[in-house]
Formats: sequence, C-alpha cells, structure tokens
Amino acid sequence: MRFHNITKDDMNNGDGLRAVLWLSGCDHCCKDCQNPITWDPNTGLLFDEKAKAELFDILSKDYISGITFSGGDPLFHGNRGEVTELARQIKEQFPSKTIWLYTGYVYEQIKDLPVLAYVDVLAEGPFEVDKKDNLLHWVGSSNQRVIDMNRTRECGKVVLHVTEEVDTTLIEKKEAAKGCCS
Repeated sequence: MRFHNITKDDMNNGDGLRAVLWLSGCDHCCKDCQNPITWDPNTGLLFDEKAKAELFDILSKDYISGITFSGGDPLFHGNRGEVTELARQIKEQFPSKTIWLYTGYVYEQIKDLPVLAYVDVLAEGPFEVDKKDNLLHWVGSSNQRVIDMNRTRECGKVVLHVTEEVDTTLIEKKEAAKGCCS
C-alpha cells in the first residue's frame, strides 16, 4: 500500500481535529476530482512501519478525534487488505477514536467488506461534477452520502450521519434518525 501524505491536524475531512491518511490508487477517475495525483497506485510513498509509527503517534494525542482514510480510494483493490488491518489495529489501540473512510464506491457495493466493521462514518459514492454542491457537508456532490456506520449496523439499514451543527434542518433530521430502529 502506498500513500501521498499524512495530515496531522485536519478539520475538513470529518468531525473534530483528525489525522488523514491520503492513499494512492483509485480506479473511479471522477471528472474534476480534487486529488487526481493519487489515482496511480504506484505513486507516493510505501506505507511502512515508520509511517505507521508516525500515524499512531498522531493518534495518541488527546486532541485528535480520529483518523480519516482518503486518497485516491482506500478501498481500491490493492489497498483493501492493508486498510482493513490498519483500521483493526487503530480500533484496538485507540477505541475512543473515530474512523472515517472516503470511497468512490457506494455502500451497497461494499457493505460486506470486513473493513466496514471498524468504520464509524463512511463518505461514499463517486464525485459527479454535474451534481456538485458546495453547500454539502463532508462530500462534494449530491449523489454522495455520509453514513453513520454504527447506527447502520444497529438498525440494519442505512442511517445518514448528522453533523452536530446548530441548524434546525439538521436537528429535525437527527430527531428523525433517533427512531430508525423502532
């Protein structure tokens, strides 16, 4: 598995202050993608023990909320096994940290992948430039969803993640989501 960067203090790719692992490899090749440099799985650096130690050091900080896997696509076929193992180790060592994962696949295509057992929030779907919406939180186009994986596993159906912003529309959605398993 290869990566382009480890961001130590990101606020744009998930709730709270996060570490972000920007992985190499993506076969979606979305038009107007913000990270086309990450498409080639052979670019970037090898994710080795030194990179893992750096990532775990960042995650050990109290002020870091968790990790976001992005790229490229963390679920590119060449990344899946190593991302799953890394996510498992992170959950084991840092159980209070959240794991966000961005992918161009839709949930229905990947719902049975083992990595999702460790993911708290899944931002899914390909970026579609004709559905671009700068007002969306966490994603770039209206076809994409931000899924609360813990509630989705609990309810047995897709439950969208609701941001903790003070917004009456979001509060209404959050209240509606509370009863999803009833």
